[in-house]
Amino acid sequence: MSTPTETALARRWRLEINMGTVAVPDWQLCPAVTEFQWTAEPNHEDSTSYDSDGWKENTKTAQEWEVEATFNRKATPDSTAYSPVHEKIRTAWLAYGEDHKVHLRWMDRNGLPEAYEGYGLPNWEPQGGEYTDLDQVQVTFTGTGALTPITNPIAP
Repeated sequence: MSTPTETALARRWRLEINMGTVAVPDWQLCPAVTEFQWTAEPNHEDSTSYDSDGWKENTKTAQEWEVEATFNRKATPDSTAYSPVHEKIRTAWLAYGEDHKVHLRWMDRNGLPEAYEGYGLPNWEPQGGEYTDLDQVQVTFTGTGALTPITNPIAP
């Protein structure tokens, strides 16, 4: 194995949404992503006792994750429909219960091993702007349940 010398680019992430079901997934690209960030913050609680000889101890008790993506809205050439993936996210944002959950995954688009999957609750925020701006939306997916590392489905 050679020593890595190239710097990875932020645009390496590919976001996909399951347009099918859990039993029969239909993963489709979320098109036109212009920004992508994710976090998975652990919750640490102080577990220090007299037995630690004055050294502070901590215990991980929970973890949460979040994905933030900004994308350009895509419509058909006749302007009669938006991207079905964008619409799935938007309609889930307005729903409740199971219909509010979006099954998503993201992976390194170059095929490197980093890839994750989970269910997120979307918050849809149109970005507005001036008459010269593109129609952009920022979506924040708040994770509900585990974030699972997966084998990159586009790995060679």
